[in-house]
Amino acid sequence: MDYSITQENRRVIAGFHLVGPWEKTVKQGFEQLTMWVNGHKVHAKEWVAVYYDNPDQVPAEKLRADTVVTVEDGFTIPANSEGVIVTEIAAGMYAKAPARVVDHDFATPWYQFFNSVLEDKDYELEAKPCFELYLNDGNQDGHWDIEMYVPVKKRAV
Repeated sequence: MDYSITQENRRVIAGFHLVGPWEKTVKQGFEQLTMWVNGHKVHAKEWVAVYYDNPDQVPAEKLRADTVVTVEDGFTIPANSEGVIVTEIAAGMYAKAPARVVDHDFATPWYQFFNSVLEDKDYELEAKPCFELYLNDGNQDGHWDIEMYVPVKKRAV
């Protein structure tokens, strides 16, 4: 899979923190997020899912993820926003890859991406959260165009 190494700026994010199998919680989280964004007229710059765990090492019922939107610095959670958190995605060096997701199969492009990065001779994975940006609404388009981001660092020589 083709990818590039990019320096990303810090992103302030607001939305929902979830625990459980990603194939269920992330879908439910985005439904919840859509209602919150529309109901509170939140200016969402980007729609994002943040993944905190390795699904090969953490049981599905303990997997953590955030379904969020990027917001301006200093964002204040509106009243009646139960369960909403504001946090950030750290600035840093990331491997970045585009993907098209069909039939709700988000796992395949992620595994392909990780396998490609693991073979990189100059960079190695860093134990920090990964995230994906959504470039369209797959519920309307029948597919999702996403950008996947995995934190990396230069390999020691």
